[in-house]
Amino acid sequence: MPINISGHHVDVTPAIRDYCLNKLEKLSRHHDLITNTQVILSVDKLIQKAEARVHVNGRDVFADSESEDMYAAIDSLTDKLDRQLLKHKEKLRSHR
Repeated sequence: MPINISGHHVDVTPAIRDYCLNKLEKLSRHHDLITNTQVILSVDKLIQKAEARVHVNGRDVFADSESEDMYAAIDSLTDKLDRQLLKHKEKLRSHR
C-alpha cells in the first residue's frame, strides 16, 4: 500500500513520517483492497490538521482531524479512517 505524506506550512520530520506510516499500516489489516493513500499535514496558527484520502476498490474514503498536537491529530485521523473502512467492508459483504 503506497502512502504519500506531504506537509502544508509544516516540515514533515522523520519522526512524524514514521509515526504516520506506522499508524496507517494498521489500516491494511482491515481492508485488503487499499490501492493508494494520500496524507496532508498542515498547520493553521495553533491548530494542527491531518487529512487523508484512501483509494479503496474504486471508491475514495476521506477523513480529516484537527488538534493542538500533530500526533493526536494523526491518531484521531486513523481512528476515523478505520471506522469508515470497516463500514465500507461490511457494506460490500452484505451486498453479496
